Amino acid sequence: MKDILKSKTVLSFIGGMAMAIVGSKFAKSEQARKIAVNSLAAGMKLKDDTLATYETIKEDAKDIVYEARNKKAGE
Repeated sequence: MKDILKSKTVLSFIGGMAMAIVGSKFAKSEQARKIAVNSLAAGMKLKDDTLATYETIKEDAKDIVYEARNKKAGE
């Protein structure tokens, strides 16, 4: 029996089972839900901020192109 408990494979299996049990209990907890909601909200905010920045850069680039075309036409 002691030789079995020294096996890395058996210890890994036992550790994996323990983590699965603990993980499933944690995943169903209110704390995990709060973490998931906050993480998702932060990700959505980051996406929105990124899209807003992209639109600003796109508008600035269009303005530069417009000014360049007017300058070229005036020459």
